[in-house]
Amino acid sequence: MWNKVTDFIAKHQLLSHDDLHVVAISGGADSVALLLILKQLGYRIEAAHCNFHLRGDESDRDEEFVKSLCKSHDIPLHLIHFETGEYATLHQVSIEMAARDLRYGYFRQLCQDIGASDVCVAHHRDDAVETLLMNLIRGAGIHGLTGIRPKNGQIVRPLLCLSRQEIEDYLKTIHQEYVVDSTNLVDDVVRNKIRLRVLPILREINPNVAENIDKTAHYLQQTEKIFNNYISSRLASLVQREDGSETQKVSIDSLQQQPSPEAFLHEWLVPFGYNSTQTDQIFAHLNGESGREFLSSSHTLLIDRGQLILEPIQAPMKTMKIPETGHYRYTENMLFSFDISKDISISNSVLCATIDKANIQFPLTIRPVQTGDKFCPFGMEGHRLVSDFLTDQKLSLLDKRRQLVVTDNKGEILWLVGLRIDHRYRVTNSTSSILRITLAKSL
Repeated sequence: MWNKVTDFIAKHQLLSHDDLHVVAISGGADSVALLLILKQLGYRIEAAHCNFHLRGDESDRDEEFVKSLCKSHDIPLHLIHFETGEYATLHQVSIEMAARDLRYGYFRQLCQDIGASDVCVAHHRDDAVETLLMNLIRGAGIHGLTGIRPKNGQIVRPLLCLSRQEIEDYLKTIHQEYVVDSTNLVDDVVRNKIRLRVLPILREINPNVAENIDKTAHYLQQTEKIFNNYISSRLASLVQREDGSETQKVSIDSLQQQPSPEAFLHEWLVPFGYNSTQTDQIFAHLNGESGREFLSSSHTLLIDRGQLILEPIQAPMKTMKIPETGHYRYTENMLFSFDISKDISISNSVLCATIDKANIQFPLTIRPVQTGDKFCPFGMEGHRLVSDFLTDQKLSLLDKRRQLVVTDNKGEILWLVGLRIDHRYRVTNSTSSILRITLAKSL
């Protein structure tokens, strides 16, 4: 069995004899075997045990067992105690998620403190099979059907090549005791139900079911690599990005020409917080009317005139008073300058408004467009709703939300920023001084 583990470690380049490795040990059969195997194989190891105080005296029993085991094998041990229930309540997460967050957060810090390269955990082949079945039941795609990876960041799993039975047989052979977590013997959660009820039935059908499922996961891992490579290369050409902007755009026509538009849409959006239900809804509305919006926790996606527009959710635009001439930072990337001049030359830049100073009094205001706003667009007669004007300019819903105006002390719009000044405040032959408003953008 040592040869089996040695070959697995070498194949996946998991460990180095030159590095220090932390071994996570609970006291159960799997982690005890991991600790002793790595010790026998000559790796530099130190053990780490977390007491989550979730099983009363049993938790303390586990800790005492681990302390005794490490002492008898002269292995340095790091101990930590967590009030897991309090953490779960405070952060509004499940006990299982709380324990996971606490455990892996501690492991990261411990590696940094003692100069360890990684943390070895005792997941084995049966764990990988159970995980695959859990994900299959939940409706996972290809990424959820590849089992548990031998390495994920600083977490390495040297025993994935072994079954639970092989581990228990090994401990029996060397007469090594271990502790049993009583919660693993009750089929009250999905993983326990699969372990205690589903897999025994599957083994009746095929005694080699675990090995076969593990092989399938391995094949899917290889398929996933091909899939990821192809998706990445195609998305690179599908997704349009402007320099310095976080906004992404995808042509709906181009998307629908892909072999599987649903898959491309899903792979594009999942990293931005969208789930499969949302991506299915988005796909169903691709050919619907413009203006449909879909939100994740961090991003918004808009269907707009034949394209999908994705960008981070922006904080609401603010209102800023401008009491006098000068420079005013509206956002980190937007600096407005207000200057009065006798030089009435007109700028051709869309980021500079040249306005007749007559009848304009400070304070001015910079604010986002509001419902019902009207102005007289330069070169046109009569008032228009700003919303109609923006629609004519083919601005998306997201751009409309970001649109700013500069108003005078009476609330009249002087400048639809970056687009058009109000015709009533244009420079004429009788203009003697101007108000020049300049917007400097840095992205």
